[in-house]
Amino acid sequence: MTILHKFAKTVPVFLLCLTVLLGTVVNAEAQRKRKPPPLVRDAEIEGLLKDYTAPIFAAAGLGKKSVRIYLVNKPEFNAFVTGRLMFINLGAIQTSLVPNEIIGVIAHETGHIVGGHLHRLRARVENARILATIGMLAGIGATVVGGDAGDAAGGALLYGSRDALLRSVLSYQRDEERAADRTAFTLLQKTRQSSKGLLTTFKRFSRSLNLSSNTDPYKVSHPLPRARIAFMTEMAQSSPYYSKLDSQVLQFRHDMARAKIAAYTDGGTGVRRLFSKNLNSPAARYGDAIATFLAGSYQAAIPKIDRLIKQFPKYAFLHEMKGEILLRSGQAKAAIKPFQLAYKYDRHKSGMIRIELAHAMLESGERALVKKAIQELKAGISRDPNTGTGYQLLARAYSLTGQNDLAIAAAAEHNFNTGRYKQAKQYAKRAQNKLKRGSPQWLRLDDILKYKVPKKKR
Repeated sequence: MTILHKFAKTVPVFLLCLTVLLGTVVNAEAQRKRKPPPLVRDAEIEGLLKDYTAPIFAAAGLGKKSVRIYLVNKPEFNAFVTGRLMFINLGAIQTSLVPNEIIGVIAHETGHIVGGHLHRLRARVENARILATIGMLAGIGATVVGGDAGDAAGGALLYGSRDALLRSVLSYQRDEERAADRTAFTLLQKTRQSSKGLLTTFKRFSRSLNLSSNTDPYKVSHPLPRARIAFMTEMAQSSPYYSKLDSQVLQFRHDMARAKIAAYTDGGTGVRRLFSKNLNSPAARYGDAIATFLAGSYQAAIPKIDRLIKQFPKYAFLHEMKGEILLRSGQAKAAIKPFQLAYKYDRHKSGMIRIELAHAMLESGERALVKKAIQELKAGISRDPNTGTGYQLLARAYSLTGQNDLAIAAAAEHNFNTGRYKQAKQYAKRAQNKLKRGSPQWLRLDDILKYKVPKKKR
């Protein structure tokens, strides 16, 4: 599981942006300091989400690669979309007991995408900003003209205009949430899946929100839980698929993903807490093996993984985990075979696994494997250009074979992908001078050199 510390585009959270524009909740300085979400890469969890999203996206008329899924390293149960990007918190996966809960959330967020809600919300917010400015000017005018009485009248007008606009836009957003709920139900129906998981999520939000009796429902961006639950209950129970369960295979993979997240976030204690009712389940033992490895007990972790592999010999990510443990413990050559098996059994043929395989080949110290590592790296990067270490390892591999110009070009790519644009341009300029003008590699470096680095907001 890899943490990505940099992300190219700041993700807008529209309610936050809205309150900034209307001047009611947060100030401009707080908005300026807001950071992009911490992202995580993991072949196992990403493959699982692909299988969750594929039927939903197909039913919605979206292409396989038209929406990109990102994992957010946060413990809260949350998911959101911006444009054609969907973000799902690790906490949502770990908390959900069954795949259907996450699938329901995905269906809801897909409803926002196909409904064009965020595009229209941007326009709505812009209109609100303009109207709020007019209201502010009117309030200022009343204050200037009216003296003490005008101060009070102007202040009331200023507050009233912002408050009314905030209510108006939030009301619009609540309508869009209801529309996304209806679309989610339709998509689940088309794919013959239950809506019970989405209903469970609403009930969870209802318990956590714990709204007080004096809460103004017109100042909440989502419909109040009671109304939402009643609406979804009626729809969900009318479906012939309401009681349909997820497949045992999908449930197994879901539990394995939950165990991995628990191990990486809370160690052995988190795994035991999550699977307290069945500590001998495959998922609990998987999480325990990972936690043992992360605690530095490599030799103790290997037998635990081996016992699981014996039980589930074709589960790709047990082999991947064994390869990672061996690689981290200094047994790189022994890690090659597990990574090869992981790639063989991975139905999505993750580029990340090929890059891990290449890493093991390079760390093995065997010169004969370096050229093979380059092939694996190029194939892995072609499949998944956003992996954190792919180009870095490729630069190292090219350097070992004396292909220094290509090594510098790969270093340019690595620095560009990690947001170090100044260094990327320096490497790109050095490499481009040595490469054939107009070649694919030369043109890619030219793109880096022509890239305009976004200016930091003050």
